[in-house]
Amino acid sequence: MRGTHRILATIVALLALQLGSLLSPAYACGCGAMIPTKDQRIGVDREESAVHWDGRTETVVMRFNVHGDARHAAWIMPVPSRAGVTLGDPELFDALDRLTEPEQRERSYFWPREGDWPFDHDYGDSAGAPAPGAGGVGVVGRERLGPFDVARLTATDPDALGDWLRTHGFELPERLTGALQPYVERRWEYVAVRLAPQQKDAVLQGELTPLRITFASSELVYPMRLSRLAKTSQSLSLSILAAHRMEPRSPIGGDAPEVTFAGRIEPEGPVAALAGEGPVRLTVLEQDFPHPERIDDDHHLRAVADTPYRRVEYTDRLLTVGGGIPVWLLTVGGGLLLAALATLLAVRTARRRPAADTADTGVRSAT
Repeated sequence: MRGTHRILATIVALLALQLGSLLSPAYACGCGAMIPTKDQRIGVDREESAVHWDGRTETVVMRFNVHGDARHAAWIMPVPSRAGVTLGDPELFDALDRLTEPEQRERSYFWPREGDWPFDHDYGDSAGAPAPGAGGVGVVGRERLGPFDVARLTATDPDALGDWLRTHGFELPERLTGALQPYVERRWEYVAVRLAPQQKDAVLQGELTPLRITFASSELVYPMRLSRLAKTSQSLSLSILAAHRMEPRSPIGGDAPEVTFAGRIEPEGPVAALAGEGPVRLTVLEQDFPHPERIDDDHHLRAVADTPYRRVEYTDRLLTVGGGIPVWLLTVGGGLLLAALATLLAVRTARRRPAADTADTGVRSAT
């Protein structure tokens, strides 16, 4: 009975976790939470961002993979200066994935493990698991880009900005107003995006077309402050193309950022379209935010030593020789054989000694 209760408790916990993922995004973007219209749900299965910075101009390309039943959703991204917005290349992130694939290596182990003889109880082939306007709002421009309704805005009053967004179909939370205050004080501008399928009555599902945002910036900055509005833990995946390896100045309230790739690359195809021709440094960062309400700043990134790094994935294989004979078996078998020979030799030696002693005694007695 106790085991049944544990199973039921586990199922309830898993269902609650799945429901939570439908209600709130699991990945962080500078916009904070992606908000659907009332009585609808949307979740972000994955959000990827690629950034290029040449010392003067920054370009951010973002791609979302979403699920749920929402027909519309909205988010807002603050930017330090006037932004240009276009659609991005869907092949960019696949190309970056290929460039940053972990190095594959093999390593051998001596003693047999589960799945190796004599522990392979089914004696069959076994495959291991795969390693996974003043005082208000100014409208700079508004355009339709694929599934995106994009508004580029200026504002000197966070309340007026929030009112404009909600009046024009950008369903965003009331508490967004307070979160926008630091950007208003620094006179940043805003890219507000409303996602809506191009087909009537269709819902937002699957991988959305990437959005490319370009603006002037004297430093490499990735807006994160609005992600503090999220109600579930957040994860950031950021690919950075710049002249040097780039890392955040601080964790801004999250876990320590992890570099999963750093190195010099020769851009081709969609990566070259973002970073330009010629060699460039690529840095890939992963970071978790278990408590998004603790996020207290944007990511300000700085150049560090150009130390290359690539993850290594190992395939472990049992050490064998001669067409598949385990070395441990030869070693153990050889040891046992030597031990048996040594024992046999000791027994024979022991048998010969009494006979030799008797013969020696007989000779002395005759004398």
